[in-house]
Amino acid sequence: MTRIRRFVAITAIAASVCCSGCTVIPASGPYTVDEAGAGDPLSKPFQRMIAIEPQPSWSPEQTIRGMQAAMAAYPDDPETLLKYLTPKARAKWNASGPVAVIEDQYEVVPDASRDGTETVQKVSIKGRWVAAIQEDDSYLPTVGGMDRVYDLVKNPKGGYLIDALPNELVLTASDVARAYRPTNLYYPSRNTQDRLVVDRLRLRLKPTERFAQTVLERLLEPPTGALQGAVLSSFPPGTKIESVTSGEERVVINLSGPLDLLDLSAEDALRAQIRFTLNKNDIAKGRIIEIQVDGEPYTVDRPNSDENWLSNGGESAYYISKGALHSLGKDGPMGAVPGAAGEPREGYEDFALSKESNASIAARTATGISVAGLTQEGRWQEVIPGTDLTPPTWHRDGSLWTYDRANAVLLRYDPAGGRGAERVAAPKLVGLDVTKLRIARDGVRVVVATGKNTVQIGALTGEGAGMMLGNFQALTTTEESDEVVDVAWEDDEHVLVLVKSSKAVQILNQINVGDGETVGVPLKDRLESLAALEDRILAESTTDKGTKILELNQDRQNWTPKVETNAGAPLFPLG
Repeated sequence: MTRIRRFVAITAIAASVCCSGCTVIPASGPYTVDEAGAGDPLSKPFQRMIAIEPQPSWSPEQTIRGMQAAMAAYPDDPETLLKYLTPKARAKWNASGPVAVIEDQYEVVPDASRDGTETVQKVSIKGRWVAAIQEDDSYLPTVGGMDRVYDLVKNPKGGYLIDALPNELVLTASDVARAYRPTNLYYPSRNTQDRLVVDRLRLRLKPTERFAQTVLERLLEPPTGALQGAVLSSFPPGTKIESVTSGEERVVINLSGPLDLLDLSAEDALRAQIRFTLNKNDIAKGRIIEIQVDGEPYTVDRPNSDENWLSNGGESAYYISKGALHSLGKDGPMGAVPGAAGEPREGYEDFALSKESNASIAARTATGISVAGLTQEGRWQEVIPGTDLTPPTWHRDGSLWTYDRANAVLLRYDPAGGRGAERVAAPKLVGLDVTKLRIARDGVRVVVATGKNTVQIGALTGEGAGMMLGNFQALTTTEESDEVVDVAWEDDEHVLVLVKSSKAVQILNQINVGDGETVGVPLKDRLESLAALEDRILAESTTDKGTKILELNQDRQNWTPKVETNAGAPLFPLG
């Protein structure tokens, strides 16, 4: 935006504030100024907050609101906020802690419940927490009431100053929506290095820097705590982003640092990290991506390049009828699979399907978990004994996992290992009532349901004998009287959680595992289990005539019957 256009914008905003009759903050501020970027493919348009310093005529309540506005502007204007503080507070305060996010509608009130003096006035900000943006840029939703008390003293020049301030920035949800953007970064998995894992965070827009540069510079840093130890980087330490430029058909990224120009595998992973990070954030927009090192050509990534870095392990749908596995096409049933897996059988439940390239089916029985290949010669064979195991789940590397509730241990069975099930460390699960455990198709993230109403997200860290399940973060906790019926991975970012409430009403939520964003899915029929893959969601429904398979329509509002009778336990490979 040009200097003249910015002046016009400020004048217009000031006029609108004045006309609105706002008395909390005078017409002189704060302002939001539209920043350039709408026509730049490497940038994101946004509004920058311009705060004003405390005014001699302001009350204590107005001063607190002005301070909060100055917090929203602080990253771009650190000086104005400091003018709200006494010298003592200024010497102690810093913005090193997490960013506290509160609802837009908050109160600023004198705090009569706490003792003040003639020289100190206590004022509270009261509202509700929304989230915290951690120092690693992760966005963690929070709940509950917020009550911050501030001590204000008279300013010799008139008005008030704040005498103590916690080491944090308090922003409203609108402040965050204006200045931050949800961003997906991609890192290679540590345990299967042919697959990328998405890391979702919030990045602050910078007026002096293209968003593409902001994103790529963050990609050079370690992932958020949720993926620490679970992913790698194709960028060697010391790599820098020297410049990011674009034309109509090409984005040029110039790197510097100790890159090995002869390591083709590293080149492929680096290109994939950059490609998916830019494309999934709608930055490159179908352009050719040229990567340089010290200004010299290094590699080129073209639109519609190989997508195997985000492979899901197969796309076919299946279901169970009378204990036999059947294929499910887009238009309906396609018959039973060959071999023992396609034969009717009693006493088998909680089925799981491996990658399609060498597909096997696993099921839980009264004595353990059994496996059968989807071939004419395939036969059922018990591979993990146990009488109190969670439903099985496959890893993309071909191993089969379950949690032994009786012995409180996580078990992994590798068909290629020639040994029985081996223990995998999961210290944070000890003492918890683990009811469900499902590994994501990326081979890293794991969703775990504990008790009746809690769902957590963890990650498989390390590799080989050093692999463990950790990095747990809460995903959702329902009311104590509710019960989690089923969980299923929809894609790399989203988990579906089916809950039965105390009123016998079911709720189906799609939850983003990176930032907790939740979207409800309408329900009409009673559901028993779920399976999902990208834009397809299947469910088993119980009726007076038995069970049937439903599929959620593309409008995400209605369900269509796919198999009307004797059909349940829908399945997709992995997830």
